[in-house]
Amino acid sequence: MRSIVLPLLTALSVLGGAASAQTTSAPAGTESAPPAAPAPAPAPGQAAAAPDPVVAKVDGAEIRASDVREAMAALPDEYRNLPPNMLFPMMVDQLVDRKALILLAQKQGLDKDPQVARQMTRAADSALQNALLSRDVGPEVNEEKVKARYDATIANKPGPEEVHARHILVNSEDEAKSIIAKLKAGADFADLAKQYSKDPGAAQGGDLGWFKKDDMVPDFAAAAFALQPGQITDTPVHTQYGWHVIKVEGRRQAPPPSFEQAREQLRQDMIQEGVRKIVAEARQGLTIERFNPDGSTPKATDSAEPPAQSK
Repeated sequence: MRSIVLPLLTALSVLGGAASAQTTSAPAGTESAPPAAPAPAPAPGQAAAAPDPVVAKVDGAEIRASDVREAMAALPDEYRNLPPNMLFPMMVDQLVDRKALILLAQKQGLDKDPQVARQMTRAADSALQNALLSRDVGPEVNEEKVKARYDATIANKPGPEEVHARHILVNSEDEAKSIIAKLKAGADFADLAKQYSKDPGAAQGGDLGWFKKDDMVPDFAAAAFALQPGQITDTPVHTQYGWHVIKVEGRRQAPPPSFEQAREQLRQDMIQEGVRKIVAEARQGLTIERFNPDGSTPKATDSAEPPAQSK
């Protein structure tokens, strides 16, 4: 069995963090972890096992079935999908090894090392923070509530305005003015784009397709959205890319995104809102002191420094 188990050591080197992440992850992990294999059923005639039986002891330290299940849930699929009667004893053996290493580290006093102690404290703090956020925010970001947010804020409402435009991109303002003069004299926009534009879309006559205002740099977007279909900019538009001559071919109201398209962004927004709410609640009534990078107390003359104390 040892030759099969050893490849799992890498996966289990962060067992504590990985396993706890499956059960106490931040709200983004509102989906439950894949079901782990159950503990072996009792043989006929035996009493039913306790809900969380002890499955091994290492110098008196207990390893329970729940520890094994959590360890299984943290494994990659290729290991987690092994038959339970093979995986369960393998995982017990791995947890025994892990417990033995922990006991050896404690015997050697590593848990008293200041740096190790700080790491242990940070791990405990992280677990508490994640447990709080998962408990209080996670249930508020389920599929039903995300769909309700979509229905209330996006569905059946007009989407953002879009324009269909072409452009000609050149290096100088004078060259752009010359092109505008040619267009006013009746030249074809697509032909001039193919001839003069340095943009990769020149071969397509400078066609940019349909885009929203936020899709383009601000100066370009402002000029394009100020035009009506068929209109061309009277003066060149300058951006960090060069000088543009823009023609708008059409305008339309974009349809709202589907729930599938909007789901992840809505979910992230709801998570952020929930976290901000919990953080505000957590800070309420606390005395918070801030100091300079060197540990000194900020003075009123220190620029861009927060107040020394706030509540």
